[in-house]
Amino acid sequence: MMSTEEPDVSRDAPEASTGLARSLPNYTRYVIVVPVFGLFAGAVTLTVMAAVETARVIVHAVGGELAKKDAVLEFIELADIFLLATVLYIMALGLYELFIDDSIPLPAWLQVHSLDDLKDKLVGVIAVVLAVSFLGSVIKGIEPQALMYQGAGIAAVVGAMGYFLKGGKRG
Repeated sequence: MMSTEEPDVSRDAPEASTGLARSLPNYTRYVIVVPVFGLFAGAVTLTVMAAVETARVIVHAVGGELAKKDAVLEFIELADIFLLATVLYIMALGLYELFIDDSIPLPAWLQVHSLDDLKDKLVGVIAVVLAVSFLGSVIKGIEPQALMYQGAGIAAVVGAMGYFLKGGKRG
């Protein structure tokens, strides 16, 4: 005998949608792989470019084609590029660790367990990048008033970042 009763699918629908709603964030977190690869590619690209430029500067410096002041300036600018590459690398690792896999073996100082950890690491490196940039301006011998404005601007940014970090820890 055939049953004319149709199964009640209305009871299953909310469970299915709840399961999807619960699993969707788990899978969408892998979207972060795109910026992780982009940041990593940027870090590698800048590192390779700076390494090639470092070799060029060394050859010119040893060959006597660069004055001492110019060589110092070139190396400071290269340090700035290497530091920027480091910032990109730390961001890539931090995002990967936060969203994809937090069990990758990293030294304690590079481990990121929250966005606040990542923020702390980035602010520290950014402050160093700004300081190196200012040092380059000092060595270039730019006009004193322009140097003062640049220094004041960098001090304001570093101060704001410090306030931002301090405020984030209170809340």
